[in-house]
Amino acid sequence: MFTLFHHPFCPHSRFIRLALGEYGLDVRPVEERVWERREAYLAMNPAGTTPVLIAEGLPPVPGAAVIAEHLDEAHGARAGDRRLLPASAAERIEVRRLMAWFNEKFFEEASGPLVTERIYKRFMSEDTGGGPPAMDVIRAATANVRYHLAYIGWLARTRNYLAGDRLTFADLAAAAHLSAIDYLGDVPWIEDDAAKAWYARIKSRPSFRPLLSEWLAGVPASRTYVDLDF
Repeated sequence: MFTLFHHPFCPHSRFIRLALGEYGLDVRPVEERVWERREAYLAMNPAGTTPVLIAEGLPPVPGAAVIAEHLDEAHGARAGDRRLLPASAAERIEVRRLMAWFNEKFFEEASGPLVTERIYKRFMSEDTGGGPPAMDVIRAATANVRYHLAYIGWLARTRNYLAGDRLTFADLAAAAHLSAIDYLGDVPWIEDDAAKAWYARIKSRPSFRPLLSEWLAGVPASRTYVDLDF
């Protein structure tokens, strides 16, 4: 049994939850509000970000990229064809490249600002950066979603999955970030049929069900969020 310190709408946390689900690993989720800067949490991850994975007998594993690598080292080989990081060097490079694209670039330009402005700031005190959402930030992030969606569409049109022939960490990272902002209704699915069809496939997987059950009081989910045939 793992313990995962996470936030339900943190895209990086959602990525790791999907990966744990795909590997069939049991996890006890613990919600962490990183803006509260708890000393006990900072002792586990001085960066003060989510997620952090706790496994018996090991030090805390902080950050989505480190956790993904750990899961592959510890559980990938016995997953066989379900391994999320392929065996060949060339394929692994492409998966890592796309993981970084979504967990760093997409997060910085789109999902991070949208989740912060439209969700996190509702719960943050003024001293920790709370308050009304910054509409200029939201407009810029929403515009950035469009070119990231176009890139996903291009990948989906040229490959079976985003990084190649089968499901990998790359698909889970992209879907995790999209899911957080799809809840808010900030994904223009009408603009790219290939991206929409790819996301529908990922969204229909059993590992996705816990994410689709996440609801935020006072912020209703968009029409497309739980609809598998959106």
